[in-house]
Amino acid sequence: MNKKKTTIKDIANVLNISPAAVSKAMHDDPRISAKTKAAVKRVAKDLNYQPNHLASALRKGKSNLVGVIVPRTNSNFFSSVVQSMEEVLNKAGYNIIITQSNESFKKECSNIDTLLFTQVDGIIASMANETVDLSYFEKVKSKGIPLILFDRGENDLNVDYVGINDYDSSHMIVEHLIEKGCKRIAHIGGFRRTRIFNNRIKGYVDAISKNNLPMDTSLLIESDLTLEDGRDKMTALLQLEHRPDAVYVASDNAALGALQVLTEEGIDVPNDMRLVGFGNEPFTSLVTPTITSIDQHSSEIGRLAAETFLKRVEMPELKQTLNKIILDAKLVIRDSSE
Repeated sequence: MNKKKTTIKDIANVLNISPAAVSKAMHDDPRISAKTKAAVKRVAKDLNYQPNHLASALRKGKSNLVGVIVPRTNSNFFSSVVQSMEEVLNKAGYNIIITQSNESFKKECSNIDTLLFTQVDGIIASMANETVDLSYFEKVKSKGIPLILFDRGENDLNVDYVGINDYDSSHMIVEHLIEKGCKRIAHIGGFRRTRIFNNRIKGYVDAISKNNLPMDTSLLIESDLTLEDGRDKMTALLQLEHRPDAVYVASDNAALGALQVLTEEGIDVPNDMRLVGFGNEPFTSLVTPTITSIDQHSSEIGRLAAETFLKRVEMPELKQTLNKIILDAKLVIRDSSE
């Protein structure tokens, strides 16, 4: 049987006072006696009363909730970003609602609708791989609430953004591999439709060109960058007549899949083939060989994204000034490319 939810009116009926008096007592109104406040709290507890935060947010025009959308929660990068974000926002009196898109555009749109219905005071998001249509994010902007993008975001939206310099990071990886004597460097990347992966591809292509290495299109592969993608794409690269001598993968998960295939095929990393990932996931320092990767400063990104939201709330007059924060990433060199 469905149990009826307790309302302020139910508490008022028990105490034979008005619902307005109950509401004032719950909000510690000085015009309500301490005895009445204690009685209201006691009855509310007995009846298992749960405040309607949505109704309260509608009345006050403020919920003290911030919606966060991430592509995946099973990534150390995103969990670290969210943890840092939450620490900053909690200190400022905000709680966060975390949703994940699972890289699905449809799920991302549903998440946005849910967060807007919940009357969040702002949304901090990293876009799904599938997202090309920006209309749902435009919908957030039209509501007049702050929208901050991190890691993945589109310039066309003209909103605040925090991330790393993906182009330079990619360029840095290729330069490192060339310094190690590599001449046929493959890139297992994300899809060009996503800005960060497009920038990583550009950085790779330009570094190859700058160093006068031939650009072989068979060495540039786009994918979803899952572990299975890493396995599949690495298998395909090994079937080429002229194998690469190094592989740069735009995600540590896919790099791990690539490493698994290389190990299974008896290919020595780094002596027969060098490997570099992206993201500096914790497992990169635990596997054998350890995997060279890019540290994206996840905690710093989370902190800066949260502080940008707070700045938007506290200084709405800065509405026309966009906050674009681009951090320089760090290449963490390990055994797989030494």
